[in-house]
Amino acid sequence: MEIALTDTNSSQIARALVKARSAAGSPAMDMVLTLLVVTDDENVSEALKTATTLSREHPSRVIGVIIGDGRGGAKLDAKVRVGESSSGESILLRISGELTKHAESVVLPLLLPDSPVVVWWPGKPPSNPSADAIGRLARRRLTDAEATDSPIRSLKAVARAYQPGDTDLSWTRSTPWRALLAAALDQTTGTVTGGTVTAGTGNPVALLLVSWLESRLKVPIKRKRIDTPQIASVVLHTAEGDVLIERVDSVSCHFSVPGSSPREVPLGARTLAELLAEDLRRLDADEVYAQTIQYMLEEDV
Repeated sequence: MEIALTDTNSSQIARALVKARSAAGSPAMDMVLTLLVVTDDENVSEALKTATTLSREHPSRVIGVIIGDGRGGAKLDAKVRVGESSSGESILLRISGELTKHAESVVLPLLLPDSPVVVWWPGKPPSNPSADAIGRLARRRLTDAEATDSPIRSLKAVARAYQPGDTDLSWTRSTPWRALLAAALDQTTGTVTGGTVTAGTGNPVALLLVSWLESRLKVPIKRKRIDTPQIASVVLHTAEGDVLIERVDSVSCHFSVPGSSPREVPLGARTLAELLAEDLRRLDADEVYAQTIQYMLEEDV
């Protein structure tokens, strides 16, 4: 069921949500968290579609927030949807005029009680997510440097303002590479003396991977830049030979460690919904991410 509201307020939206939930037979007690999606008109459709897909694994109340022009009188429009193509419920808020200065006051009454809150900025994030008015409402704050015009600059900006609970999806995208590298090092007894990460210029995933490797292995890792949107390969040098993970195509890679036969293993790109689902499986602070970005900034990787 969908209900559209014009020139409304939080109380009317809450009542509309109860009405829609009752009509759809969807009790709020099934919800495990509130996901706030702060976006714009250009990206709202895809962002809410992703959040709806995500809610199948993490039943949630999805609240899309579009903060518009701050000029003029306060205005709030909303659209409430329950029981359509997901196991959750969604609210889309369009905030404009004077109300843009107090957007959190609109959102706060709509949060699920006694449940964690997560904020996701699918586009350009605030420079300090934890100090942002809506960001302060959340336990976890998810940014996405790859979605910005300057991914490396954006990643370093949010890294400088890091607070426990912050994560960038570039780090989540590095998970398969980190898992393969950890597995490779478990299979070799040689000490790593150095290595190279080959990737495109301005790839924040590669930057984080280099920082993670250097901070953990305490050896220099070079960055080789080529014209590709993905990480092309990672080589780690040991006395027994090279550990090599090299992309073969968009869904697989060549995996080779000293003393074992090379083989191909899966290494495909994941959807935004899959990346978000991974982050929402743990709602505590990611200490390894915090250590990695601290190293990145201190060493100016």
